[in-house]
Amino acid sequence: MSIKDYALELGVDTKTVINKLKELGFKYNNETDILDDEAIIMLDNELSAEPKENNLTEELASKFELEDRAEEAALAYNIELDEEVKVKEKIKKKDNNNNKQSNDDLSQKKKNIYKNKSKLQSNKEEVESNVVLYKEGMSVSDLATAIGVSASDVVKKLIGMGLMISSNQAISFDDASVVVLEYNKELVKEETTDITNFEEYVINDKEEDLLPRPAVVTIMGHVDHGKTTLLDYIRNSHVAQGEAGGITQAIGAYQVERNGRKITFIDTPGHAAFTEMRARGASVTDIVIIIVAADDGVMPQTREAIDHAKAAGVPIIVAINKIDKPHTNIDKIMSDMSELNLVPEEWGGDTIFVRMSAQTGEGVDLLLDNINALSELLDLKANPNRYASGSVIEARLDKNIGPVVTLLIQNGTLRLGDPIVVGTSYGKVRTLKDDTGREIVSAEPSKPVEVTGLEDVPVAGDKFMAFEGEKEARSVAIKRKEHEKSKRFAHKALSLDELFDQIKEGRKEINVVLKTDVKGSEEAVKNALLKIHVDGVKINVIRSGVGTITESDVVLANASNAIIIGFNVSPSKATKETAKSYEVEIRLYNIIYKLVEEIEAAMKGMLDPEYEEVVIGEAEVRQLFHFSKVGNIAGSHVTSGVVKVGTPCRVIRDGIVIATSKIATLQREKDQAHEVKAGYDCGMTIESFPDIKERDIIEAFENREVKR
Repeated sequence: MSIKDYALELGVDTKTVINKLKELGFKYNNETDILDDEAIIMLDNELSAEPKENNLTEELASKFELEDRAEEAALAYNIELDEEVKVKEKIKKKDNNNNKQSNDDLSQKKKNIYKNKSKLQSNKEEVESNVVLYKEGMSVSDLATAIGVSASDVVKKLIGMGLMISSNQAISFDDASVVVLEYNKELVKEETTDITNFEEYVINDKEEDLLPRPAVVTIMGHVDHGKTTLLDYIRNSHVAQGEAGGITQAIGAYQVERNGRKITFIDTPGHAAFTEMRARGASVTDIVIIIVAADDGVMPQTREAIDHAKAAGVPIIVAINKIDKPHTNIDKIMSDMSELNLVPEEWGGDTIFVRMSAQTGEGVDLLLDNINALSELLDLKANPNRYASGSVIEARLDKNIGPVVTLLIQNGTLRLGDPIVVGTSYGKVRTLKDDTGREIVSAEPSKPVEVTGLEDVPVAGDKFMAFEGEKEARSVAIKRKEHEKSKRFAHKALSLDELFDQIKEGRKEINVVLKTDVKGSEEAVKNALLKIHVDGVKINVIRSGVGTITESDVVLANASNAIIIGFNVSPSKATKETAKSYEVEIRLYNIIYKLVEEIEAAMKGMLDPEYEEVVIGEAEVRQLFHFSKVGNIAGSHVTSGVVKVGTPCRVIRDGIVIATSKIATLQREKDQAHEVKAGYDCGMTIESFPDIKERDIIEAFENREVKR
């Protein structure tokens, strides 16, 4: 409906409508502009318009009435009618009535939410009734107002104390404290709480305000182990009762119901995405399900998923899937999981194991029952009576309606029209849809919703917060934009240089991601690290493994504020770039005692001058030449930088450092060379390392002192 049509229907001029729209904050200028539902509802409320009826016209109503009479007459005289047509018409009539009823209900709810919007609890710290806040430079008159008495009463109290201070003069904190005690109140210095950085902002709810909320669950595991099949089965068979419209699953989260209790599932792409969200402050998951295929067993991605779940500090349920397949070995899986410190309850451990088939549905109900039991044990609660806060699950740009964002409400209630800040983006909740695609007017804790009305598309993992007023929300968004850095994440991982400072500030645990060349090295280095003793501080190895350092290791280190230690391994160029973007420190060693000495010295604040290892060039061995007097000469192609005679180098084979030495000789064609640059071929020998092979990588490096 256009503004002109609305004005005609209401019997007012278009100018009145446009002015009212501007008062309400809408940006409509022309009488031909099309009004959306929110604008119409707001205008109805403000201009006291009668609700517009969508009833059938009298003509149509009469028509249906005549048809009903004719049908009754036909039945009375046993006149045959086309049954199919009759049934279809009845169904159509019923559906129309149901849709009309549903639309009318939604429209009425929208009107109520806009017209009678109640004030929720602020997310800012609330002051108790017997507490008076003292502000710097506070006058006697201000103090009187804060106490709730007249200024003259306070002045009299001060005179009685021997202080001659007028009502307009400033009063000290000590003097004000004495006055306040006379009124059985407590004076507290005001601490300006900055809600701008709401990722770090802690909301303290009173116990009586907290109510039970559904558990939020994430399923992770190795590829093709049945995660998607399980999610599909749960979604299609356990949708919460009474939800209209069926399952559309347009958003990356949904709720199901089991025995009257709701469970929220987050559909993340994998453990890396799960941890990236955590790195951004979005710790959304209450329970993690690790899914393992019974016919495949524990795989590398299974181990990685477990590491990420453990780092998040949430309970884990192991779901052994595909039990309907032949050639399964469940005992082997349980044994392997026990080695990863996930010991089954039936073996005397504390980890829930569920045998199931996502294909047939066997054991799925048992899995849901265990989730309900665990969530009850966790006693998950939130306060629905304050302005909402939570996290972004996913976001996209729709060319027709703008940014569309999936939010998970973690605390409070989100309502239509609420001013909201998501990441650095500001907006008002224009539409609100649940996981079935149905329009709703409000959403409570643990509810996933799809929202429109933001000015920009946020990033998955961004935090959001709703506010009482538009002015405050817009101000917070502006401040957040000003504070935004060009870096990928505001979060900065720990460096070895900062270790001692954090220990002095009270840090009790140092997180380490450890990667080594072989299993023997892994155990030796891990044990050596765990034996380092500094009073009040312990080292926690959140992941250890064999093989080169990967981007997944970097993501985990970033989220866990950890240092990556590599022993006889070398990360790829892509991994180094990822670590640089996340500001994660990678420390490489090839001697255990040096590793231990350096970590211990850092923990004690006695680090020696730091030397930064700078890779100056790389070469790939393309062909081998053997000479009896010289030995093996590596015919190589310099792929980057420059290689120089006498510089330290590493020989890398399949991502593993197999030797550390130096470049003994270089030759270009038939001449000896001091250095060879990228793009050229050369022959080289490595000091004390004759076992060179084709496709080995020679990495030349220099050690340069870093200024502190």
